[in-house]
Amino acid sequence: MPDGGVTGGGVLRRAIGDQRRRIVGASLLGMAHQGCEALVPVVIGLVIDEAVATGSSGALLRWLLALAVLFLVLSTCYRNSARLTEAAGERAAHRIRLDLGARVLDPRGGADAGRLPGALTAVATGDARRVGSVASALPYALSAVAGLAISAVALLRISVPLGLLVLLGVPPLLWIGHRISRPLERRSEAEQEHAAHASGVAADLVAGLRVLKGIGAEPAAVSRYRETSRTSLAAALRAARSRAWHDGTILALTGIFIAVIGLVGAHLAMRGSISVGDLVAAVGLAQYLLGPFQLLTYVNGEFAQGRASADRIAEVLASPPAVTAGTAGPPAPVAGRLRLRGVTQGALRGVDVDVAPGTVLGVVAKDPAAANDLLLCLGRELDPAEGSVELDGVRLADLDPDDVRRAILVAHHDADLFESSLLDNVRAGADASADLAPALEASAVDDVARVLPQGVDTVLAERGRSLSGGQRQRVALARALAADPPVLVVHDPTTAVDTVTEARIAERLRELRRGRTTILVTTSPALLAAADRVLMLDDGTVTAEGSHPELVTAHAAYRSAVLA
Repeated sequence: MPDGGVTGGGVLRRAIGDQRRRIVGASLLGMAHQGCEALVPVVIGLVIDEAVATGSSGALLRWLLALAVLFLVLSTCYRNSARLTEAAGERAAHRIRLDLGARVLDPRGGADAGRLPGALTAVATGDARRVGSVASALPYALSAVAGLAISAVALLRISVPLGLLVLLGVPPLLWIGHRISRPLERRSEAEQEHAAHASGVAADLVAGLRVLKGIGAEPAAVSRYRETSRTSLAAALRAARSRAWHDGTILALTGIFIAVIGLVGAHLAMRGSISVGDLVAAVGLAQYLLGPFQLLTYVNGEFAQGRASADRIAEVLASPPAVTAGTAGPPAPVAGRLRLRGVTQGALRGVDVDVAPGTVLGVVAKDPAAANDLLLCLGRELDPAEGSVELDGVRLADLDPDDVRRAILVAHHDADLFESSLLDNVRAGADASADLAPALEASAVDDVARVLPQGVDTVLAERGRSLSGGQRQRVALARALAADPPVLVVHDPTTAVDTVTEARIAERLRELRRGRTTILVTTSPALLAAADRVLMLDDGTVTAEGSHPELVTAHAAYRSAVLA
């Protein structure tokens, strides 16, 4: 059972509860439809006994009119029930997708821990759809049960043995169906798990396609995806076989049961216990019973798959947060003073740093893992295992993650762009009334805009793939600068930019960020030369500190990391 109080059963109950009005309406209309369906063979039997056998034209017209009314009611009820049923399923799935989106975007994080992005997408699509199908299948189940009950009552009126046969035979059939669905539930969960993993691997390969081509790793990547895809296919085939055995077994048992009803009815007619019209009605009801049983078979399968998907959704919703909410109020206004005291997290080992307000600090990390851990701690995506990070004297761990990120913007190296205009991408992090021109100029995006067909209004491809690597970096940097946070942390913002442009960006960035705290985690000499102070992280701790020229002159490890 997942942590956090969210369970698969809870997910199913909420999906059904949120759509209870539609489900109730669809169920009532479905029951009316099934009731009319069950009454059709009864009315036909009455036509035979009261009109055909007696030769009464008046009775024939009356019962034919009754049949017409029955078909009008059942068709109308079915159409409206199906409309409500589909709406309930789609809305339930949509609500689950909203809940998953809210959990994934929760500032406290944690939902993506140990999961590939493609896996989360699979949960939000395939699993949400299957749980929504449970909400849409429930009216069919209630309608089928109502149809069975009405059929049993009708058969009791025709013959007590026939009615008792249905009443006593249906519960064991339903119990057997539930037991048979257990393997289907297990295999459906495995199928969705492998499918989600395959989606995650595919998304990773597409995102890193250029890198894979550059290093010649395409065969290894293809082999990895082929193996993952085959595993997913095998799981899907096992689930399909389980569904086939489930449906086939239920239909076989149902067919035997209906045949027994027909044989008993024929025997009673031969003995004279029921009339010819009653026999026709009994045989018609036996054939009608196939419909409700097929519905229950379908519903049983949907519930088995829905329960497996609900468990996977619950695991995401119940993921423990990476950081706590925090109760302290943020400093107002934010001056931008940062202090790290004994910070130990991942590759970091007891890091102590003081950053004065308005300072441009350069950080050189020989180990990329140390740079990443530093970014996670500064953005409060993780709280340090030991030590603390303070903003204007307040521990980040005591602040709400939203407040931290409004004060400290961490621009990661691998920031994605959106499928929108260049200007919209830059404006994404800024106030609606903000002047974007300084950010565009400081990041040299104005040069990028001049070579695009529609300038800043040019629509970028997904993740900015229509731009070169250096152009994407400049747009991402412009977005961070346009947000104008009190504290800005950028990680390797110019690794794909030519040296002339990089030097221009360094100069303009320093000017634009004057008076606000800026941390440049980079090995770029141009950016480090623009910093007021530079410190070096080696083996997880601060090993050197000073200006860029001083460190280049006096520190061999620094020269190796920056100038090599």
